[in-house]
Amino acid sequence: MGYAHLCTEIINGAGGKDNIVSVIHCATRLRFKLKNGSLSQAEKLKKVAGVITVVESGGQFQVVIGSHVGEVYNQLIELIPDNNKEEGIDDNASSTSSPRGFKAVLNGAIDIISSIFAPLLGILVAAGLLKGSLIIATLFNWINKEGGTYLILFAASDAVFFFMPVLLGYTAGKKFGGNPLVTLVLGAAMVHPSLIEAFHTTQADPAQHYSFMAIPVTFINYSSTVIPVILAAWFSCWLEKRFNRWLPASIRTFVTPFLCLAIALPATFLVIGPLATELSSAIGTGYNWVWHLNPTFAGAVFGALWQVCVIFGLHWGLAPLMINNLMTTGVDTVSVLVQAAVWAQAGATLGVWLRTRDTALKRIAGPSFLSSIFGITEPAIYGVNLPLKRPFVFGCMGGAIGGAIIGYYHGTAYAFGGLGIFAFPSFISPSGLDAGFWGIVIGSAVAFLFAFISSWMVGIPRSVPDPQAELRPAAPR
Repeated sequence: MGYAHLCTEIINGAGGKDNIVSVIHCATRLRFKLKNGSLSQAEKLKKVAGVITVVESGGQFQVVIGSHVGEVYNQLIELIPDNNKEEGIDDNASSTSSPRGFKAVLNGAIDIISSIFAPLLGILVAAGLLKGSLIIATLFNWINKEGGTYLILFAASDAVFFFMPVLLGYTAGKKFGGNPLVTLVLGAAMVHPSLIEAFHTTQADPAQHYSFMAIPVTFINYSSTVIPVILAAWFSCWLEKRFNRWLPASIRTFVTPFLCLAIALPATFLVIGPLATELSSAIGTGYNWVWHLNPTFAGAVFGALWQVCVIFGLHWGLAPLMINNLMTTGVDTVSVLVQAAVWAQAGATLGVWLRTRDTALKRIAGPSFLSSIFGITEPAIYGVNLPLKRPFVFGCMGGAIGGAIIGYYHGTAYAFGGLGIFAFPSFISPSGLDAGFWGIVIGSAVAFLFAFISSWMVGIPRSVPDPQAELRPAAPR
């Protein structure tokens, strides 16, 4: 039966099949959009075997499963086949507990970001690892950069980022409730070779001009961009819903996509794209300006708060910033600070694992430590560190110290890689192992050791019962 019983319990905990608008998954969580949040049973679901915890945040009902969440998701959608898609906010759905004001805006933003980027997480990490491996291979002269082997592997590692508008076009189309194939084609048209060639032509010869129906067009190279295609996909889906409402069903299948592409693509090149490109550049420039004001302080803040954001599922709000930094400037300084936070929680978990005599806690801490060194910290946080409180605090403190060190040495990421031990290749500069890379290594090591030693010494409160205590002989008087 696999995970059939677990999936049934999860569906019941979410308020039943009819209460589920949509469900997606990220690295460790099932993320539900519910019609009525008051029908969910979070506390009851937390007690189900196979569920690490339940978090209600970002406008989502999040069930933390662990690294095997993909297998659970595949079986879950078989039980709710009609919900095997992300359709955004249902116009007919209502929730008695819907937040208002700023919280509603924040929840909506987090929901959109996580829904669009979560399906791409695995392939982004894989491409980043492959790109980092190629950097190492060329650095040590294991592979010829001009040879066919390098070219083929580089194409595999770079395609995800070059054709980012295509991938985001598909996931954004699903999120915004439109035909994802239409928005995929929209993203593909944005990176079509003929339009990229037109961009290069205008760059080489400023006197060369193009127009669309007598309206001047400024061509932009949209390869590897993030924000333009998301806004274009939203506009296309907005048009699609109106056309489907107005057009007869007999012609809707082909006329609606025709009209969406014929209107949305010119609008993208004339208005949406240039504005979104300026927004992307402004975000990247603004972040870098803040970062350079005091990178040590920024590192301490990011290192301390990253795992707090993970608890509430808010860390997805920073994923587009990381990708946008890489796409617009070629480097990123956010993901390097996350590294310290990950290793700090791993160290705290190891301290608990080696210190405790509680066999049940040991059984949880051991696998949680192993998963955390590979970048998956949720089992460690929810299963070990957060319940004991002190280890989690020590982990945040270690993340702050390590993040400050990384910031001081200006640690930098040159590719979108994994977390934990898999992340280090993406921090290697194409020119070699520089001070920034060693700063990341030192910062991660310090974060790990601080959290490990602190948790090992005083991480387990005295109030935690020790089942082995009564088996030990009493101290002599």
